Amino acid sequence: MISTTPDRDVAAAPDSAGLPAIAVRGLTRNYGPVEAVRGIDFDVQQHEIFGLIGPDGAGKTSTFQILAGVMEATAGSVNIFGRPAREMRSQTGYLTQAFSLYPDLTVAENIRYSGDLRNIPEQSIVERSNQYLRMFDMDRFANRLAGKLSGGMRQKLSLICALVPQPRVLLLDEPTTGVDPVSRREFWDVLAHLAAEGLTILVATPYLDEAERCHRIAFMHQGQFLRIGTPRELCAELGTQRIELRTSDLPKTQTVLSALIASHIDILDVQRFGDRLDLLVHDPGQVEPAIRQGLQAAGVDVDEMRVDSPTLENVFVAKLRALGESSTTVEFPATENHSGLRGNIAVGGTSLVKQFGSFTAVNNVSLQIRNGEVYGLLGANGAGKTTIIRMLCGLLEATSGSVELAGTTKNLRSAAVLKRIGYMSQKFSLYNDLTIRENLDFFAGVYGVPEQEREEKIRWVLAFSGLEGKQGQITGSLPGGWKQRVAFGAAIMHEPDILFLDEPTSGVDPLARRAFWTMINRLADSGAAILVTTHYLEEAEQCNRLGMMVAGELVAEGTPSGIKARQSGHLIEFVVDQPQRAADLLKSGTDGWRVSLFGEHLHLITEDAPAIAIQQTTRRLEENGLHLVSAREARFSLEDVFIATVETARLQGKISIEK
Repeated sequence: MISTTPDRDVAAAPDSAGLPAIAVRGLTRNYGPVEAVRGIDFDVQQHEIFGLIGPDGAGKTSTFQILAGVMEATAGSVNIFGRPAREMRSQTGYLTQAFSLYPDLTVAENIRYSGDLRNIPEQSIVERSNQYLRMFDMDRFANRLAGKLSGGMRQKLSLICALVPQPRVLLLDEPTTGVDPVSRREFWDVLAHLAAEGLTILVATPYLDEAERCHRIAFMHQGQFLRIGTPRELCAELGTQRIELRTSDLPKTQTVLSALIASHIDILDVQRFGDRLDLLVHDPGQVEPAIRQGLQAAGVDVDEMRVDSPTLENVFVAKLRALGESSTTVEFPATENHSGLRGNIAVGGTSLVKQFGSFTAVNNVSLQIRNGEVYGLLGANGAGKTTIIRMLCGLLEATSGSVELAGTTKNLRSAAVLKRIGYMSQKFSLYNDLTIRENLDFFAGVYGVPEQEREEKIRWVLAFSGLEGKQGQITGSLPGGWKQRVAFGAAIMHEPDILFLDEPTSGVDPLARRAFWTMINRLADSGAAILVTTHYLEEAEQCNRLGMMVAGELVAEGTPSGIKARQSGHLIEFVVDQPQRAADLLKSGTDGWRVSLFGEHLHLITEDAPAIAIQQTTRRLEENGLHLVSAREARFSLEDVFIATVETARLQGKISIEK
């Protein structure tokens, strides 16, 4: 096991033995008349990873700031190991959503500065810095400027800066937003080690696959905790099953299902993905015949209908809907009809190469995106996704190869072509120092929205964003999720038939993400071609086709189900009494990426037959004093496939070991 405590044990001191690490009673925080936190009570036990989930504006960040001792509560008490939070700031690490590294300082200098701020002795800073850099596989980047790091490496460095003072409690407010899947999994593996060795961790995340890695979760809404429990408890309480339904015509299938729901068929929720629909029902045995009959009458063939357990996202959405929240989008005031374009090649690249000096960012990539299609481009940070997008939309000239955009291969920056394109950039979308209204007026003008349509389009953006009546607010003051909604609305006001979305839902809560994808699917159904990049691979399942990029090359392409079906080997899920010890044991005998920990569930990717793998792994666990609770073969997630693809490429020498 990796040691994370070079100087002292981060476990509780004798005087705090038996106390919860965090004890909160009646916590309230008001901002004038606004109640951000409304009398919450909870405990976090020592060595626990405790997750905080909830929609944007639920009060999570205010809670973190009070726990960190940087904000006073309006009422209530917050104790860290039995003492007030403000008195325990020296023993509390806090990584904020907007943690600011110094881009002009090196990795080592940023760490040293963070240690100096906490009055850590110089020798201790050096020792801890070296250890944490080795742990995160970043020791060879100690002299690199922080501004030159990838998103994943920046977050790792931010965590190291928070860990150097060796806190007893670590507060992480959405620490992996914008981080690629490989780095996210590594990040969470380190958190599991830190918790196993004595650190108490409280983490907020909009990614519910991450929340499943927590020991317990609190669901927060409008400043209150609605429920606290393990991920398994929360899913079981829903009392439902999930049906994966695959047909050849998803829009028509959705229409049929809407009619069935109207006739009181027990379908609680319908979520559309790229090549399937997920239905939430109480009794699959009663619902399946009605679904088959309804689809058959409409002339829609059922390719597959499979029953599985509900996900944590199902729980999240169901709870919010029970409270009157909705992900239904306001009808877009469309005046253009792109349906005649369906099936045409809207965006195409042939043998694209892009070099920056001696570095090849994109290497011989060919792809096509048709009108009416949502295409997802996946890749780790630095894989070349943003470079591809900039070439395909005419912002960056290719070193070699050809681009087809909106039916032309010439003059891609002409006014006629630009009018047909919408672009939501990963790094720049809105002017932070302008009001929301000023931003929308500006982009309506840039995109040439007719004067007579602007007011209605702007009203739609405000309604879609949940910001009606707040158009005078400075954009920079918006939380990240709301800012993303405004940026998305600004990008589609002129009704483009080609839309480039570079990580559009980064930091957006699951319910708002549903609204994004409802709108994205409506645009595609109306004939628009849409290219999306995302680091959240559960979201990538909502694309019709996917392309996976590794080191500038397109290494896999197909539907989400097709890509998963081509993955070799088997995924075995184990439940063990000591999951972290079991994970470390199994990693010692195979490639580390083949073993991952999700709370109490341990996933192993093996090339052996499932029965043999279960038998051999069970014997090995028991020989090392570990008790197996259960084992079964599970389906690969898209994240499993993505990480296997990246690691296979690394082993083949296609990419460097830099992450």
